[in-house]
Amino acid sequence: MAGVTAPSPDDSPKPALSLRPPRHAVDPRAVGWWTWQLVLWTAVAVVPLAVLGALLPPARLWLFLPGGVIAAIGALAAVTLPRLWFRHHRWEVTDQAVYTRTGWFFQEWRIAPLSRIQTVDTVRGPLEQRFGLATLTVTTASARGAVKAPGLDAETAAALAADLTLATQATPEDAT
Repeated sequence: MAGVTAPSPDDSPKPALSLRPPRHAVDPRAVGWWTWQLVLWTAVAVVPLAVLGALLPPARLWLFLPGGVIAAIGALAAVTLPRLWFRHHRWEVTDQAVYTRTGWFFQEWRIAPLSRIQTVDTVRGPLEQRFGLATLTVTTASARGAVKAPGLDAETAAALAADLTLATQATPEDAT
């Protein structure tokens, strides 16, 4: 047959990566981290309204009312959403790939094969540092962007970054 070549001895079959639920939950401290993020974002909206309402008596009702509504929605979100996120955020690193699943309403499942990984980073914002957490970021050549595993224990994330760096260097395929 024209155009068909026989497989070379080097062409061993590679195991297929399947989309399956990752095995590990994020660190339980992520609930506190996410809660404080929501509280702070709510405060960014509520505090200016409250200050202006206190300073401008004629507009007090028009400033306190939306501030109260935003505060109530923010408090409800801070109590419920982090617990939902904790139940649905998952991650796993195997000898073949990095798996993540995020989201509750809109779920996103991602797999980054080790042969496609270009960089591995950990990010620790001020709140993450306070809670002893980090976000593992695995960058590939994908147009979809990096694969992120938020809410990991900082030491676990650092160890995973080191292990992934060594594993990707040992992977024979290129990361393109």
